[in-house]
Amino acid sequence: MIIRIIDAVNEAVGRVVSVVAIVFAAIIIYDVIMRYVFNAPTRWAFDVTKQMYGFYFVMLGGYALRHQAHVRVDLVTEMLAPNPRRWVEIIGYVIFFFPFAWVFFTRSYDFALRSWSQGETTYGSVQLPVYPLKMAMCVAAGLLLLQGISEFLKLVLRYPVHLNDA
Repeated sequence: MIIRIIDAVNEAVGRVVSVVAIVFAAIIIYDVIMRYVFNAPTRWAFDVTKQMYGFYFVMLGGYALRHQAHVRVDLVTEMLAPNPRRWVEIIGYVIFFFPFAWVFFTRSYDFALRSWSQGETTYGSVQLPVYPLKMAMCVAAGLLLLQGISEFLKLVLRYPVHLNDA
């Protein structure tokens, strides 16, 4: 049950956040047209698209893990039989993934709170708030940690790699 819920949450977040790519592509196209066709460049488009890409990139971490799309070093594990491969992956989650995800979550939480309390903005001609992006990092770290728990439980409980019905 918990596996399906976590998978469904990350699936929904991934599908919703993927729309952001369309929005920032549209802003880039708008800026290019304004700059080269009308000789009237925008002052805000570069900063906005940079922040939107950062949001897009971090928020899809849990979705990518759900679909086994993260970069992995399979040189050793691909030569192993399924059961030893499963145990290597379980150990890898315990030794590498969970400590990294926990540090990412706790540090990004502190980072977001500090940015929020300072009302941090970008520097430059247009001062955009930075704290929403830093808060997104914390949310993304939480989603990644939850998806790691789901993937770990799948390995321990011998669930199939993908639950497409979520």
